[in-house]
Amino acid sequence: MNGRTAAEDKAALRQQLRGLRRAALTQQGDLEERIRQQVQREIERREHLGLLPGAVGLFWPLEGEVDLRPLRFCVSRAAALPHADGQGRLEYRRWESGPLARDGCGIPAPVGTTALKAQQLSLLLVPALAIDEAGTRLGYGGGYYDRLRAQADWGAIPALVVLPEACVHEQPLPREAWDQPFDGWVCESGCRLLTSC
Repeated sequence: MNGRTAAEDKAALRQQLRGLRRAALTQQGDLEERIRQQVQREIERREHLGLLPGAVGLFWPLEGEVDLRPLRFCVSRAAALPHADGQGRLEYRRWESGPLARDGCGIPAPVGTTALKAQQLSLLLVPALAIDEAGTRLGYGGGYYDRLRAQADWGAIPALVVLPEACVHEQPLPREAWDQPFDGWVCESGCRLLTSC
């Protein structure tokens, strides 16, 4: 892209896409709720098909991200939240009624619980700035989800990005060798699966 490296392209896109995502969520007052309803439908569909024997990985929303916290109580299975150590390692912990504390990246996460094994989760719902038609996700640049999903057992868990439709790109996003593809996305118009997950 214009003689720049993928890393430079990603950095430029991140600035642009943060504003786009924030604008999409604030300009359409009910957009966040419509996305959340589509996420709930996808969870219910998977439960109905028997595809959710384990926990559902949610996320604590940062500014401009869809807030999935209300779904914690709509999931008949356990909910889990990511916990980052701030040095590149990400794990999921069961989200129960206990306290939360800021993890190594400053994001609220469960404390006092052990990390779940990949086999204990059935679905990962992940935030993003953008995703393209091939499942390439653009996040914040820390690589946490890519490192986690590069492990075979974690890469086998269906993982869907949650974001406004305005952040879905028809053209390929910049991609680097370590970027792990995602299985699809959920936006206000529904769920789009790219794999048979």
